[in-house]
Amino acid sequence: MKSSIAVLITCYNRKEKTMQCLRALFDQNGLGNEFNIEVFLVDDGCKDGTVEVIMQDFPQVTIIQGNGNLYWNRGMYLSWKIAVKTKDYDYYLLLNDDTFLFKNALLSSLELEYSTSIIVGTTHSAINQIPTYGGTSAKTKSIIIPNGLFQKCDLINGNFLLVPKLVFEKIGMLDPTFHHALGDYDYYYRGKKMGFEFYVAPNYVGICEDHISEFKGHVPKWRSSSIPLITRLKLLYQPQSGCVPNQFFIYKQRHFGLLSGIYHYILLHIRCFFPGLWKVKSLFKLS
Repeated sequence: MKSSIAVLITCYNRKEKTMQCLRALFDQNGLGNEFNIEVFLVDDGCKDGTVEVIMQDFPQVTIIQGNGNLYWNRGMYLSWKIAVKTKDYDYYLLLNDDTFLFKNALLSSLELEYSTSIIVGTTHSAINQIPTYGGTSAKTKSIIIPNGLFQKCDLINGNFLLVPKLVFEKIGMLDPTFHHALGDYDYYYRGKKMGFEFYVAPNYVGICEDHISEFKGHVPKWRSSSIPLITRLKLLYQPQSGCVPNQFFIYKQRHFGLLSGIYHYILLHIRCFFPGLWKVKSLFKLS
């Protein structure tokens, strides 16, 4: 019996990458025979012609209009919300629009014995083949490298996340409390508290470049001493900072306790007000 999969994507002004993502998705081995997919894509205000090209090349994609301020987590939440109202799917696949799947990515991830567990796909860079996103090991504090078997992981990235129906019915969707970041981390901890396991797919699922590494050696603007304080504060509270204080507080308080939430809320502001303290790693640590 074929499995039905709702593929959830959010995009914003990355036409070439979004199209490459969709081409790889619709070129999956097993598509039509082993499983069927329906794509729900949120257009969060694209102005580069992304939507027009999708409508021309992939008219089967359901395009959902965002408000231009959804970013990743709230965009994915919206696509998930629409998918749930459309049909009762066997799986929900969270997929980044800059993730280009290998042909067997979905087929190798759909294993019946893991139908009550969440599957995390690992990606690597096309430049140096170094793993970029996937499931992380608490022991090594690094991304787990696929070894041909399903391996349990201790934290996840949402670039490729396959959620079975039975799991969704218990955990639900991403929490729209989080604007851009933290939604996938929060989903992991919510799932673990309910007794679900997260497994890394047996093989690499595709290519996705590491955006964090692109900024290594560069201080985020919200903690740059060369930028006025009032501007730094505004930048800290922007969704793309990755650590909006009130949302970071909710995340930490929810999964690590009230003291952790308060500590990190204060710490973020201290680092914004006094950028030089960022270097005191032994005293100030975000993890």
